[in-house]
Amino acid sequence: MSQHQILNPAEHGQLRIQTEAGAEYGDNVMASLVMPAEFREAQAHYPIVLRRDAETGKLAALALFGFEAGENLYLEGGHWDARYTPMAHAVQPFLIGRPAEDGSAPQVHIDMASPRVSSTGEGVRVFDDAGSPTPYLETIATMLGDLDYGWHDGADFFIALEAYGLVEPFTLEVTLDNGAVQSLVGFQTIHEERLASLDGEALEALMGQGHLARIYMILASLAQFGNLVTRKNRRIALG
Repeated sequence: MSQHQILNPAEHGQLRIQTEAGAEYGDNVMASLVMPAEFREAQAHYPIVLRRDAETGKLAALALFGFEAGENLYLEGGHWDARYTPMAHAVQPFLIGRPAEDGSAPQVHIDMASPRVSSTGEGVRVFDDAGSPTPYLETIATMLGDLDYGWHDGADFFIALEAYGLVEPFTLEVTLDNGAVQSLVGFQTIHEERLASLDGEALEALMGQGHLARIYMILASLAQFGNLVTRKNRRIALG
C-alpha cells in the first residue's frame, strides 16, 4: 500500500533512494503511462497504445514493456535495456502533490512504501548535510515538472483523437517460437482508415496543433511489437 508524504529535509534529510533497475525495486511492470510530449523518444523503443479509463472514459497513452501483468521484457537483471524510460516510471518513488484549491504550487511527494526507499544506508541521498536538495533531487524535480506539464499539455491531444473519431480497439495475437499463443486485448490504437479519410482542413488543424506528428508516432511505435515478441521469445528460450 502506498504511503505518500510531502518531501522535506526535516523528515527526510537522511533519505536514500535505490536508483538501479530491478524487479525488487518495482520495475517488473507491463506498462507505464507516457505523455504525448514523450512520444518521439518512447516510440523508438516501445509500442505505444491507448487505454480508456473504465470510470471516466478518458484516454491515456501507455508504453508497453510486456504482454502480461508483472512482465517487463526490457528488464534484464539489474539493467533496463532501452535508452529511454517514460517519465512516469523514471520518477518513482516521487510524485506530484496536486495543487490545493488556494492555488498553491505543486509539492514533491514521496511514496515511503516504495522498495526504492532505502533503509540500509545504501543509495543516492535526496538532501545533503545542509538540508539542500542534491543534484539527484534537482533532476527529479525537473522531471516531475515536465511530467506535470506533459499531463496537462496532452489533454488536448486526446480530445482531438475523440473529436475526429481516430480511436479504435485492437487485439494482438502472435504465435511464439514455442508454439504458445500470446494475446493482448483491452487497448485502443489509431483508426488508420479514418485518419486517411480526413479532409485537408482537418489535417491542417491537427498539424497546426502539433497533434498530427504525435498520431504518426503512435503508428510508428507499433513496429516495436516485433521487438517485444523477439524479447519474449528470448526470455522463454533462456528459461
